[in-house]
Amino acid sequence: MEIALASAIGILTAAGVYLLLRARSFDVILGLTLLSYATNLLIFSGGRLSVGRAPVLRDGVPATLEHYIDPLPQALVLTAIVIAFAMTAVTIVVAMRSRSDNHSDHVDAKPEAAPSPISPDGGLRDGVEVEEEGGG
Repeated sequence: MEIALASAIGILTAAGVYLLLRARSFDVILGLTLLSYATNLLIFSGGRLSVGRAPVLRDGVPATLEHYIDPLPQALVLTAIVIAFAMTAVTIVVAMRSRSDNHSDHVDAKPEAAPSPISPDGGLRDGVEVEEEGGG
């Protein structure tokens, strides 16, 4: 179970970092979401992985660590999920506004580069108009 959880954390982190390095807003938001999932799994795994043990005291069961699991990582993960959802919503609104204002989905809001009228062999490309300088 530990190998599967460690692999899931590694894959989510790798995919999140890859998406963060992309130049599009949606990819960055998705990368942040995947990184928050990986962080939640990492926090959750800090509370010792076990199945069938309760995080709260029950009647008839001795109050030892053999029968219970630490409830703090579960509470931290629930809090992190709520905060990540709110921050994702805010980030989406900011990205939508940036796209509306800049007419671009790029993170740095730079427009797409226009194709160069000069081809690699030094001649003019077909279909690309050359702007004349000083035509006032």
